[in-house]
Amino acid sequence: MPRPAPDPAAPGQESVWAYPRPPRLEASSESVEVWLGGVRIAQTTASWRVMETSHPPTYYLPRDAFVDGALRPAEGSSWCEWKGHAAYLDLVGGGVVAHRAGWFYARPTPGFTAITDAVAVMPGQVDRCVVDGEVVRAQAGGFYGGWITDRVVGPFKGGPGTQGW
Repeated sequence: MPRPAPDPAAPGQESVWAYPRPPRLEASSESVEVWLGGVRIAQTTASWRVMETSHPPTYYLPRDAFVDGALRPAEGSSWCEWKGHAAYLDLVGGGVVAHRAGWFYARPTPGFTAITDAVAVMPGQVDRCVVDGEVVRAQAGGFYGGWITDRVVGPFKGGPGTQGW
């Protein structure tokens, strides 16, 4: 399948087609929040963004950004060719459980050691994720955990017909 034409990026925006492959990890001081069950279960200004060609950034939050009881071990694991073996977490907040809505790397590959045990969240499985006051839109498809904000332009991998990108 041919590579799609990137959407034009306005000043202050990033094109996901300018992100590298293999992905790049960058520290972020943006204000990041995660809400579930009507309560804020995580808040930080010290996260990391993983940026990979055709994907909106995936945010990883330090464990101490989450309130007590918000993270619960879950069944299953997966493998990322760039970061290694991932384990899953249920997210818990306000009496709601979002099954397997979080994941982490206990022993990530070199280049990603900064996110050891940091937690990524599927924005489509929680009430909302917020970056610098903007509510995040979830990456389509339910497999990838990208966070779409007005800061990034696509098109984004994840929806129907994007498997071969």
